[in-house]
Amino acid sequence: MRTFLVSRTDAIGDVVLTLPVCGQLKQLVPGCRVVLVGRTYTQAVAEACPWVDDFLNYDELIKLPEAGQVAALRQYKAEAILHVFPNKLLARVAQKAGIPIRVGTRNRWIHWLTCNRLVSLSRRNSLLHEAQLNLKLLQPLGLPTELALTEITPLVQLRATAELPADVHALLAARKAGQLNVVLHPRSRGSAREWGLDHFGTLARLLHQAGHRVFITGTAAEGEELAPWLHAHAAFLAGNLTGRLTLAQLLSFIQQADGLVAASTGPLHLAAALGRHALGLYPPMRPTHPGRWAPLGAHAEYLVFDRPDCSDCRKMPAACTCIKAIEPVTVAARVLRWKQLPCAQS
Repeated sequence: MRTFLVSRTDAIGDVVLTLPVCGQLKQLVPGCRVVLVGRTYTQAVAEACPWVDDFLNYDELIKLPEAGQVAALRQYKAEAILHVFPNKLLARVAQKAGIPIRVGTRNRWIHWLTCNRLVSLSRRNSLLHEAQLNLKLLQPLGLPTELALTEITPLVQLRATAELPADVHALLAARKAGQLNVVLHPRSRGSAREWGLDHFGTLARLLHQAGHRVFITGTAAEGEELAPWLHAHAAFLAGNLTGRLTLAQLLSFIQQADGLVAASTGPLHLAAALGRHALGLYPPMRPTHPGRWAPLGAHAEYLVFDRPDCSDCRKMPAACTCIKAIEPVTVAARVLRWKQLPCAQS
């Protein structure tokens, strides 16, 4: 069996947009095995992806002595490793493990020392989407790398299987005919320009007044930070799920909801990959604009303020006026369209 290691040891959204690499391998190399190398907090994403056969936990790998790390990689008998996200330690270990084909980018000096296949790739100044850039790493394997986003979107697939806590499942099931279950994810853990709590509060009120149900998700730490805001908006919320769900359970929760609204965060990309409505809120500034980071899915969309560039906000990202120029009423109108464009429940 031909085995390929795909390394993406960073955040959830980045891993989601690397799934097309795994999908291309599975479709174009029949019978191959694809192993995703990632962090503990992204394991549930790998386990929910039909293209991924196994998961190598990087956080567990680095606990081993060097000999153990090398042995751990050798046991896969991999034909190739694709360093989609540069990682110095993993690049060195893969070299010492003798993996025959080691693919990296030319603009990382460590790859010149540890990889034997180098791809010319500059992400910062590229006009391509992140998923298109990731596919460039398949070039040394002789596989197609120039795909349109319409061709890539079907390769962004997740299928959640974890059971929800009984009370959370009951919350979702309590909706009445014609109601939407809408997930709002206000925070981004610093990974994206944020829309602002005032706007999310207004959106929650508008959706509640329209007869729909609003749920808030986030980490436990975010839940503590949002406590005053959650209390102030409790009348508009059907449930506060901050800190209550594992990532596997969050996947199931999103899959059973109608859609999610967020900035360019992991949960936004999860919703898109799960085939739910995913509405992303973006600034126009490179490299954080939707041209690079838009969610990919059959029901994914985004809103971005119509301005050539948001460069005036570079010095004070937290005070970005461009993303806050997206009006809550505009976002609410997009969400209400979901009633006419329902997703098939998984």
